[in-house]
Amino acid sequence: MKILVINCGSSSLKYQLLDMADETLLAKGLCERIGIDGHLTHKPQNGKPVFNEDVAMPTHTEAIAAVLDKLTSAEYGVVSSMKEIGAVGHRVVHGGEKFAASVRIDASVMDAIAECIPLAPLHNPANITGIEACRAVMGDVPQVAVFDTAFHQSMPGKAFTYAIPYEYYTDLKVRRYGFHGTSHRYVARRAAEMLGKPLDALKLISCHMGNGSSICAIDGGKSVDTSMGFTPIAGLPMGTRCGDIDVSILEYLAANTGKDVKELTNILNKKSGVLGVSGVSSDFRDLDAAAAQGNERARLALEMFQYAVAKTVGGYVAAMNGVDGIIFTAGVGENSADTRAAICRYLGYLGVEISDERNAKRGEDTFISTDGSRVPVMVIPTNEELVIARDTRDIVEGK
Repeated sequence: MKILVINCGSSSLKYQLLDMADETLLAKGLCERIGIDGHLTHKPQNGKPVFNEDVAMPTHTEAIAAVLDKLTSAEYGVVSSMKEIGAVGHRVVHGGEKFAASVRIDASVMDAIAECIPLAPLHNPANITGIEACRAVMGDVPQVAVFDTAFHQSMPGKAFTYAIPYEYYTDLKVRRYGFHGTSHRYVARRAAEMLGKPLDALKLISCHMGNGSSICAIDGGKSVDTSMGFTPIAGLPMGTRCGDIDVSILEYLAANTGKDVKELTNILNKKSGVLGVSGVSSDFRDLDAAAAQGNERARLALEMFQYAVAKTVGGYVAAMNGVDGIIFTAGVGENSADTRAAICRYLGYLGVEISDERNAKRGEDTFISTDGSRVPVMVIPTNEELVIARDTRDIVEGK
């Protein structure tokens, strides 16, 4: 079965087409500036040329049509017709408490995704748009929703409940939800394979570190705690998000800047994190370069991030009463050897030892710890699209 994986934003659409017979990537691409003028970058994996041109995309429906046109075209295509695409898997950011696993999309699922819009107002509407656009162009082709939040529904109440009046949870569903669940799930399974042990026998800590970052404690293959919270702003300081702060700061800033809660929340989401501290960039590569040139605020931003990751890892070792493996993944986790090394220097009490030679590798599943390290440390490039495709195949085939 060939599966089309869709990750839909408000004005963009990422996609991959995979052949699940051997989990081969056939093509991938990106639609940008949907609703403005439109641009499509389409990358076949069979040696055919890349398409990288403007394409009119007034709505996501035209974007999906453009993707299917390129997937099936003689010059750029990887399949002979749309009939070869057996199903579509959609990344959906928020499933609330309604979904603890991926599901085939029907009218009731669409209603439930819509009910979660207040919890993810920037993401769920775009996800709904992508589903509806696929339905408009592809008709009755089966569609599956894979939720970022679903993996974390296994967290116990002591981990997801906030210490606020309980009716805010029961009536308004204010709780820790967590995100990046599809990524954490993928790397945990791959780590078990690398360690040669069953996943249900392992205590793992997954560090998804990128412009958005979260840490997850995974005990027996299940999420038992995670650093992001009610929204993705919580936890670590990130590219532009502040992470955990004293909530009274909002009231203080409102009184002293004249800005309202909406304006301040936007600042905490889009102008804070390592960007806000450094004044340089939200890109960790830029921070590394600036710090190397003596920029103290860039150095401080990097140190704050590394310190926060190390503290969270330590807390999750306590939460699980041990750890069998630590995983680094996502853009920073996969590519920044200096960041990994700095974090691991805090973990000497666990017997963590890093090999400089192994830590210098990039782009592959690898151990970066020494043979004598008491806790194995791994770098595993994440593959959320493959998880979505696997779930979609299994649900459509009734597995």
